[in-house]
Amino acid sequence: MTKTESKTASAAVKDILLSDPQGLHEVIRAVMQEVLEAEMDEALGASKGERTPERLGYRSGYYGRTLVTRVGKLELRVPQDRAGRFSTELFERYQRSERALVATLAEMYVQGVSTRKVKAITEELCGHAFSASSISAINKRLDESLKAFAERPLQEPFAYLILDARYEKVREAGIVMSQAVLIAVGIDWDGRRQILAVEMANRESRSAWRDFLVGLKARGLRGVELVVSDDHAGLVAAIGEVIPEAAWQRCYVHFLRNALDHLPRKHGDDCLQELRWLYDRRDLAEAKADLAAWLAKWSARYPRLTTWVEETIEYTLTFFRLPRQHHKHLKSTNMLERLNEEIRRRTYVVRIFPNSQSCLRLVRALAVETNENWMEANRYINMDDLREHKKLALRQAA
Repeated sequence: MTKTESKTASAAVKDILLSDPQGLHEVIRAVMQEVLEAEMDEALGASKGERTPERLGYRSGYYGRTLVTRVGKLELRVPQDRAGRFSTELFERYQRSERALVATLAEMYVQGVSTRKVKAITEELCGHAFSASSISAINKRLDESLKAFAERPLQEPFAYLILDARYEKVREAGIVMSQAVLIAVGIDWDGRRQILAVEMANRESRSAWRDFLVGLKARGLRGVELVVSDDHAGLVAAIGEVIPEAAWQRCYVHFLRNALDHLPRKHGDDCLQELRWLYDRRDLAEAKADLAAWLAKWSARYPRLTTWVEETIEYTLTFFRLPRQHHKHLKSTNMLERLNEEIRRRTYVVRIFPNSQSCLRLVRALAVETNENWMEANRYINMDDLREHKKLALRQAA
């Protein structure tokens, strides 16, 4: 598209939005109609009316299809071909997030929450009030696909494993309690991220994390060289028990937050900022030199903090074993933050889940959506850096 065409298209969109309160609805409908037409052109190897020897078939009219979106119902015309071979994934992909939300809300019907209230919520978020029977059918299809995702074999090895947990409010036996959502992300040797598992647990106990990791290994998890997590005692113990061959990196962000517990409530200097700078150093030698200087500077003023840091900082520096290009990605669990933000945004709507299964359904559905986006994107990190780093280490050892 030329700059002139781009400006014309932008102006047209702006005119629609300014002239019609429902303009966004029309823009999205028009764009999605164009996507359907483009998919048909690609499937047939020719556009409408085009004469070419590469043509693979012919069009045969349209059929109507209603797509429910967050801007309301879109009435679309789906093209057909004479042989009946054309199909589109547009509706399945676009509605996945809506189904995730609706499937979670469906549990409220079962638990006796006001139908009017649930319909009001779905209308506000999805532009449409779903019937109980419709939601039940969506639930069944969604649960089948989520089960397949959760149980899929892990075919390739994963060099890096990132573990984290968040808590959601769940009602069990009439009592509202916090339950842990355990999440594992792996980075394979192509440098791509994958969400490997999402499970619910009553709490982050050693046995819960152990079962979680054993389940990953049963599905084929192997080749892990580094695990990144916070320092939850149960999690750390489970890592050592189930993946003893892997090095452990304690998330430095969590570490710095924990450091606040060892400082007076009022501290107005640069103590923690200077500690933070250690993690930007080029190698372990530089970091340790700066650590020694930091300890000498602050020991007299904050002896409780400096003693704690000296005793516990070692495992936050494990990432220095990796190639420098990987440091920013593997020194913390921050790569999970976007996923956690999306989970938080969706679960805030529900606030309290009627049971743990409804919570797991929503979070897994979001995990599937995120995982697909990650797999379609460019690789997250260049694993050739790690291959070369390991070769160099072997030569130096010899």
